[in-house]
Amino acid sequence: MGDALLDVDVEGTVSRLCPDAPAPVLDVSAEHPRAGGAALAATMAARDGVDVTLVSALSGDEAGDRLRSLIGVPSVFGRADAVPVKTRLRCGGTSLARMDRGGGSGAPQVTDDMLDVVLSADFVLASDYGRGLLRDERLRSVLTRVPVVWDPHPRGPAPVPGVRLATPNLPEATAFSGTADPDEAAARLQAGWKARAVVVTLGGNGAVLHCGGTPIAVPAPVVPVADPCGAGDRFAVTAAVRLAGGAAPDDAVADAVAASAEFLAHGGVSGMRAPLPSTVDEVRRRGGTVVATGGCFDVLHPGHVRMLAAARALGDCLVVCLNSDLSVRRLKGEGRPVNGQNERIEVLRALESVDDVVVFGEDTPEHVLGRLRPDVWVKGGDYNADLLPEAAVVRRWGGRTVVVPYHRGHSTTEILSRRA
Repeated sequence: MGDALLDVDVEGTVSRLCPDAPAPVLDVSAEHPRAGGAALAATMAARDGVDVTLVSALSGDEAGDRLRSLIGVPSVFGRADAVPVKTRLRCGGTSLARMDRGGGSGAPQVTDDMLDVVLSADFVLASDYGRGLLRDERLRSVLTRVPVVWDPHPRGPAPVPGVRLATPNLPEATAFSGTADPDEAAARLQAGWKARAVVVTLGGNGAVLHCGGTPIAVPAPVVPVADPCGAGDRFAVTAAVRLAGGAAPDDAVADAVAASAEFLAHGGVSGMRAPLPSTVDEVRRRGGTVVATGGCFDVLHPGHVRMLAAARALGDCLVVCLNSDLSVRRLKGEGRPVNGQNERIEVLRALESVDDVVVFGEDTPEHVLGRLRPDVWVKGGDYNADLLPEAAVVRRWGGRTVVVPYHRGHSTTEILSRRA
């Protein structure tokens, strides 16, 4: 739980400077929006296989709607004035500049549903991004009644008393404690915050954990760091999951340091994006037509097979956008999917009509479509193309949405109901 942000990476190439200033000109080639802040932490936990619910506050504007579509975990939201949007301009894996907007000045609204979810949780990760949600007194009151890992922010409040672990980085610990010595800062904060343990993270130098008594130094592996964004969230999520599973604080912190190093070695948040199928690039280089379709494809039946064959006939390659297991469960209910996503991927790729499969975790595939940019988006004839939310997305780059014939009597739900 905590402040959810909309992060956008605008990527491109630089080959010249502005004529009026020594500033690089970024020729934009792609834009990658993603859930940030507490929503990024929730995404990481879900990818680790944790049963996670996000508790946050979102605005009803375009940025809030866009962020809502990117969040691939069950969520309970209050109301915020404006979702903070952080846009990074990037070239060759390096950030040239960052633009921040939004955030509002009013306190986020906390609902009874949010409080109920927190109270029912086995464990809570409080991800503070300084936007005010964790200052709410009702919320802070219920947080004293559940086990909590607190990831603080210098513009945010102190953790509630009694947290299992607080995870400031060194600049945050310095701001809160008044000393830049990590050992002393950890000791002061543990006493001042009445926390069971405080760990001060030190980037490539590892971390210092204080549980009372002698501080414990946890070294970090040496890894190349191209994009440090998200490392703090990766650390806090791992520590929270390990503590929730009964690990001792020193073991949880050691695992969190190792997980953060591995996360950075794989490209940080940029590495979380699944690579696009090489087939798509090959077809585009030949001037061919890229076709995409999407769905759960839980129990493959003749209706699926016929639809996929019809879709493939519309172009030079077919990419299936497949709902993840968590996404299927949210859409179809407990007990679904019948077949896990790895099994569904294997079956789809075995079909002659399917060239590749891309998994997405949201309820609808707008995000993955923005990366694939197919020329044709295909759905079965039981849909109205004009009413599909994906249709507006595909139109942005000149693509079109079509429907292919629907074969009645063939549906996963009907098959399962006959077997019940």
